Amino acid sequence: MAKDDKIILACEICMSRNYTTNRSKNSKKRLELQKFCPKCNKKTLHKETK
Repeated sequence: MAKDDKIILACEICMSRNYTTNRSKNSKKRLELQKFCPKCNKKTLHKETK
Protein backbone atom coordinates (compact mmCIF):
# COMPACT_ATOMS: atom_id res chain seq x y z
CA MET A 1 0.00 0.00 0.00
CA ALA A 2 1.43 3.38 -1.06
CA LYS A 3 1.65 6.18 1.46
CA ASP A 4 0.26 9.66 0.91
CA ASP A 5 2.35 12.78 0.35
CA LYS A 6 1.59 15.99 2.19
CA ILE A 7 1.35 18.83 -0.35
CA ILE A 8 0.84 22.60 -0.17
CA LEU A 9 -1.58 24.48 -2.43
CA ALA A 10 -0.74 28.05 -3.48
CA CYS A 11 -3.00 30.67 -5.03
CA GLU A 12 -2.19 31.26 -8.70
CA ILE A 13 -2.86 35.02 -8.46
CA CYS A 14 -1.18 36.17 -5.21
CA MET A 15 1.05 33.08 -4.67
CA SER A 16 -0.09 32.85 -1.05
CA ARG A 17 0.19 29.32 0.38
CA ASN A 18 -3.23 28.73 1.92
CA TYR A 19 -4.00 25.02 2.05
CA THR A 20 -2.35 21.68 2.82
CA THR A 21 -3.72 18.33 1.73
CA ASN A 22 -2.69 14.74 1.00
CA ARG A 23 -2.45 12.85 -2.27
CA SER A 24 -1.16 9.45 -3.28
CA LYS A 25 2.47 9.06 -4.37
CA ASN A 26 1.31 7.26 -7.52
CA SER A 27 -0.08 10.46 -9.06
CA LYS A 28 2.19 12.03 -11.68
CA LYS A 29 0.29 15.27 -12.42
CA ARG A 30 0.29 18.31 -10.16
CA LEU A 31 -2.93 18.91 -8.28
CA GLU A 32 -5.08 21.93 -9.24
CA LEU A 33 -8.21 22.90 -7.30
CA GLN A 34 -10.61 25.83 -7.13
CA LYS A 35 -10.38 27.14 -3.55
CA PHE A 36 -11.21 30.33 -1.67
CA CYS A 37 -8.20 32.62 -1.16
CA PRO A 38 -8.57 34.82 1.94
CA LYS A 39 -5.94 37.27 0.66
CA CYS A 40 -7.64 37.79 -2.74
CA ASN A 41 -11.08 37.44 -1.10
CA LYS A 42 -12.41 35.29 -3.97
CA LYS A 43 -12.37 31.77 -5.37
CA THR A 44 -9.20 31.16 -7.42
CA LEU A 45 -7.20 28.30 -8.87
CA HIS A 46 -4.75 26.80 -6.37
CA LYS A 47 -1.85 24.70 -7.65
CA GLU A 48 0.44 22.27 -5.90
CA THR A 49 3.84 23.68 -4.94
CA LYS A 50 7.12 21.91 -4.34
